[in-house]
Amino acid sequence: MTLTAEQERLKADYIRARGYWTDWTEAILRFSPGFLDLYARYGGYPAAQGPLSPRMCELIYVALDASSTHLFESGLRLHMALAVKHGATPAQVMEVLAMATEQGLGGTRVGVEILAEELQAAGRDVPELEAPLTDAQAALRDAWTGRFGDWPRHAEVLLRLDPAYFALVLDLSAFADPADRLAEADRALIRLALDACFTGLNAPALREGMRHAIRLGIDWRAILQVLQMTAHLGVHACAIGGPALAAIVDRRTG
Repeated sequence: MTLTAEQERLKADYIRARGYWTDWTEAILRFSPGFLDLYARYGGYPAAQGPLSPRMCELIYVALDASSTHLFESGLRLHMALAVKHGATPAQVMEVLAMATEQGLGGTRVGVEILAEELQAAGRDVPELEAPLTDAQAALRDAWTGRFGDWPRHAEVLLRLDPAYFALVLDLSAFADPADRLAEADRALIRLALDACFTGLNAPALREGMRHAIRLGIDWRAILQVLQMTAHLGVHACAIGGPALAAIVDRRTG
C-alpha cells in the first residue's frame, strides 16, 4: 500500500525500536497505526532500557518462540537470524533450543509431588520414599544442589522413585557444547523466561529460578527485563490475525 508521511514515520520508528518489519506489522500499520505506534514503544521499551545485550535479548526471544507452549515458527526464524547477527553462534542457539526442550519437565515436576502426596493419603507403603538415600542417590542430590542451590520436593521425590531418570534430567539441565557454552547467568535468565512466559507459566519453577539468579549475582534489572520481555508473546495475536484480516479485506474489495 502507499504510505502516508505519518505511516512512513511510524514504520521507521518501529524498525528502529524492534529491528524488523513483517507482513503482520504492515497489516497493523494499515488498519491501526495508533496501535502500531503504541506497540513499538511498549515492545521496544525493555530492550532499550534494560541491561541485557541485543544478543541476549534475541536468545530469550528464541527460547520463547521455540517453547512447546507457543511454537511460533515465523518469530523463531526471525529471532534466530537476529541472534546470529548479534554474535550468537549456532551452538549457542542450539543450546537455547535444548533448554526449551527441558521445559517439558514442568508437568513431571508438579506431578511427582502430587503422586507422593496421594500415595501417602491412600496409605500406600512406598519404601523408596522413606529409605535413606544410597551413596549414588546422595551424589546425584549433591550434583543438583551444587548446580541450582535449592533442593525442591519434586527433585527429592523423583530421585527416590527413579534415580536413573533423575540422572538423565540432571544431564539434560546441563547440556551445552563444552567449547561454546553460554555463561551460567545467561542460562539462568533463559530459564526464567521459559518459566515466566504466560503460555507455560510455572510459578514454583520461576521462584526456584529467581533464587538461583539472585544467588548468581544477576542484576535485578536484568531479571525485570526478562519478565517484561515475556509479555511480548501476546502480540502474536496480531501476528496471526493482522495478515488474515488483510486477506479478508482484500478479497472483499478485490
